[in-house]
Amino acid sequence: MIAVVFGAAHAAFADDAPTIETGYNSYGSPGLIDMPVASSRPDGELAFTASSFAGQTRNTLTFQILPRVSGSFRYSILDDFNGGGTLYDRSFSLHYRFADETAWRPALAVGLNDFLGTGIYSSEYLVATKTFGESVRLTGGIGWGRLGGSGGFTNPLGVLDDRFKRRPERDAGQGGDVEAAQFFRGDAALFGGVEWQATDRLKFTVEYSSDDHPREDPSAFRRTSQLNFGVTYGLGPMTDLSLHYLYGSELGVQLSTALNPKSPPNHAGRDPAPPPILARDTPTVAALGWTDGVVERDALRGDIARALSSQGLGLHGFSLSGGTARIEIENDTYLQEAQAVGRTARVLTRRLPAHVDVFDITLVDAGLPVTQISLRRDDMETLEHDLDGTWKSFARARISSPEGTTTPAPERYPRFDWSISPYLSPSFFDPDDPLRADAGAQLDVSFQPMPGFEVSGILRQKVLGNLDDATRRSDSVLPRVRSDFALYDREGETALTQLTGAHYFKPGRDLYGRVTVGYFERMFGGLSSELLWKRNDSPFALGAEVNYAWQRDFDGGFGFRDYEVATGHVSAYWDMGGGFHAQLDAGRYLARDWGATFSLDREFGNGWRIGAFATLTDVPFDTFGEGSFDKGIRITVPIRWLTGEPNKTAYTTTIRPVQRDGGARLDVPGRLYDRVRPRQKPALQDGWGRFWR
Repeated sequence: MIAVVFGAAHAAFADDAPTIETGYNSYGSPGLIDMPVASSRPDGELAFTASSFAGQTRNTLTFQILPRVSGSFRYSILDDFNGGGTLYDRSFSLHYRFADETAWRPALAVGLNDFLGTGIYSSEYLVATKTFGESVRLTGGIGWGRLGGSGGFTNPLGVLDDRFKRRPERDAGQGGDVEAAQFFRGDAALFGGVEWQATDRLKFTVEYSSDDHPREDPSAFRRTSQLNFGVTYGLGPMTDLSLHYLYGSELGVQLSTALNPKSPPNHAGRDPAPPPILARDTPTVAALGWTDGVVERDALRGDIARALSSQGLGLHGFSLSGGTARIEIENDTYLQEAQAVGRTARVLTRRLPAHVDVFDITLVDAGLPVTQISLRRDDMETLEHDLDGTWKSFARARISSPEGTTTPAPERYPRFDWSISPYLSPSFFDPDDPLRADAGAQLDVSFQPMPGFEVSGILRQKVLGNLDDATRRSDSVLPRVRSDFALYDREGETALTQLTGAHYFKPGRDLYGRVTVGYFERMFGGLSSELLWKRNDSPFALGAEVNYAWQRDFDGGFGFRDYEVATGHVSAYWDMGGGFHAQLDAGRYLARDWGATFSLDREFGNGWRIGAFATLTDVPFDTFGEGSFDKGIRITVPIRWLTGEPNKTAYTTTIRPVQRDGGARLDVPGRLYDRVRPRQKPALQDGWGRFWR
């Protein structure tokens, strides 16, 4: 019915493309003021929304997972909740646009609010949105749960099944579980609104809300109307400030800001220009007086090593056999390995004698030869300026797993690297202070005595911060493998957060192995071993890891506490395409519980990575404690995205609603999948657009 009414009304308006911008509502979802809309934000956008009114503050992180799907994590502070003091509430929402707007049909979307939390904001909705002309947009919908309160009527879905007429009471517990039996149940109510984009920066909104605020204390504010009014002003391209007059009695304010991983601040980047290809009809230094002797080969290897170093690449090994040159490189500079391959091939055209026709370039990491890319020199010379040179060069390249390794360049080992950099260690959602953080200096050291062996360490010195102000003690009935994190923050101002020795090896063509010993992380150390099977051309991988770990002392020194545990997991990995990666880990966790973790991440070509994970184990929800089970969001931001300079460094943070002990996995540095996958064929294909860069 909504679609028919909107479609008929559209005839009175021009059929121009809509320019009105979709905003975020007070819950951080695409919406009006409090109510949702059926539109979506741009694909990949990551937004933060803070809204406040009548003693409620909602802070929401929203990610446009797909062009049609967005997900939100919300942290709300409700003062004097039901007369019982301040409530700190965490909740998740999903919004799915299942039909696009056309000339005669509105956009249609369905959503779930607070489907994974305490249920304070629990609701579902079906909504339609239609744009008229270039500046007016009308929205109407039907809601259930919290959105079915004001003006509620018998659920129309009851004609399908009587069970839809009643909304079951939410189970008492620790929160964090999915109450699917409540979805689209109970009374329903209508809501709607209109938006007018007055100028590029100024928008006015009026909505009719179906939210009757059933869980808040009635004395918190006086509701005299269900009409809400708002004005939004664009402070910048991705930042909006909104003022609201709500429910006939309250003023509210909201700030929304967003960024999109697809749109870096430095759009073109600041990569230095690659060396031009030198055709073989031009005499090269290497070709003059070439006799293929040991002295000439050593001189040539040194020349190539210096040329690669100027491109930010390391020469690991080099050999010549007839018309084929085999070269092994280590790339610590370029995010896309394909760019490192392209620059290496360019260098070889300028340094190798004319009789060399084939370049076999092997990508090496920690001494492990991962992938061999075989390129014809003729293709490098003819495709450099070809309009279709990108896809032609990939189609003609032969990509495979190398069977062996050359003798490393003598100047490559032993190798020592170190750096000093700032660090930031945040802590979210402590009920006494929702945001804490420490900052200081971090010393990173790495020593590689020979191929496949690596000793690395991280030493941190806190300079400022308030993580040590946390006084809340763990009430966990499980072994306190994670919930005593505040004690590590308080006692470890100078902390050795990592000191490990690792050996990487290849027991088979598609097999990779790792053995690591030492202090893995600030809470645990021990012994870890891992085996990974990953074919070069396959999107799938299988792995197994076995660990024996001891809990470290709180001060971040060399001592251990009286707790030890054997853990291990078998893992399945799937590169789903389009930047999506799924992972399933099953096994034993640090608190001696058994279960599985599912992770789903979206990775962008510029290094951004945003994902979510959830772990279910044999620990009952009530025993786990607040949150019921371990879950969270993780975000990786590449430094290159900010600076535009070629750089592989990235900052990663994990946001958990609550840190408990169930489902806690050992954090071992250098796990194999993340070292191998970026250097194999599927990832090379995704990044081949930078081959000629």
